[in-house]
This record gives sequence, C-alpha cells and structure tokens, in this order.
Amino acid sequence: MAITGPQKTVLQTVSVVVLMGGLAWASVPFYDWFCRVTGFGGVPQVVGGGGDNILDQTIKVRFDGNLNSGMPWSFKPVEREMEVRIGETALAFYEAHNPTDRPIAGQASYNVTPYSAGAFFDKIDCFCFTEQVLAPGETVQMPVSFYVDPEIVNDRDGKYVHTITLSYTFYEIDLPEGYAALDAETATDLN
Repeated sequence: MAITGPQKTVLQTVSVVVLMGGLAWASVPFYDWFCRVTGFGGVPQVVGGGGDNILDQTIKVRFDGNLNSGMPWSFKPVEREMEVRIGETALAFYEAHNPTDRPIAGQASYNVTPYSAGAFFDKIDCFCFTEQVLAPGETVQMPVSFYVDPEIVNDRDGKYVHTITLSYTFYEIDLPEGYAALDAETATDLN
C-alpha cells in the first residue's frame, strides 16, 4: 500500500508532534541532571565527603534565605557570611520558625551565585536534601555542610570569584502521611 500525499503529510505532522512531546517531557529531568553534573545555573555539586586539598587561600561565603509566596514560616541564616579556606569543610546554620497553629512541611530549593562558582561549591550534607516538617510554634536550626573545591583557583572564570552567595528558598509542600493525621487532630483540638 502506497502512502499518498495527504496521508504522508498527516503522518509527518503526527511524527513531529510525538517527537516534540517526547522532547518536552524529557527536557526537565535532562536539564536538572545537566545542571547538577556541570554546576550550570549556579547549582552546587552534592558530594559524599570533604575536600582533602586545603589551600591557604580563603573565600567569603554569604548566606541568603527566602520564602516562596504563601509560605508562612520565617527563615533566615544564623550567620550572614563566613570566611572559609578553600578546600576546608565548613558548617553553617539556617533558622526556621513555624508561627502558625498547624504543622507545615517545607522543601528548600537552592542556588549559588555567581554561576561560575556553582560547579565548585560542594555540599556534603544539607537540610535541603529532604523535606522539613515544623510543628506549630516550633523553631529549628538546620545545618549545611560544604566546601569550596580547590579547582576553583585554576578555572578560567572561577579564579576571579572572591565571594560566593548560597541562597535558599523554602516553599510549602503537602504534609507527609503521618503528619496529615496530626494536622487533623490539631484542627479538632482547636474547635
């Protein structure tokens, strides 16, 4: 059976639509993977341990905390900035407070500026790797353990970076199953 002109056009159009839909579906996970692997867009690297090569050179790290629209918590860095030796593991804390009368779950997204430093800012452990649930009135200090990779001093753009800003934005997410029951109990107790 030969494909005629109109059938060929329909087949080509359907093929293009399917291809474009597949590319659109795959673009978000691919872009996320690409940013995490390369540090593109200021996405810090996630690593398993601290650096072994500690330089005498230091770099200033600034900390920034933000809330997504509608997130009722207060959220801020405990210390606004610190001077760290390149390659040395450092520990910083952020403080979150839930002023409401209900438990709230949150997740933090993060980035590093300038973007050229993203590939060299290595997180060892961070509160942003998991969801956080704060009870009514609860205040917590959440740690982030990191180091700046010594390779930054050899990078074409990175060697000119003297200050890195680590920024988090917390946004509200659905409560995990176990907490949803607690939230219902709290609402019942208030009535």
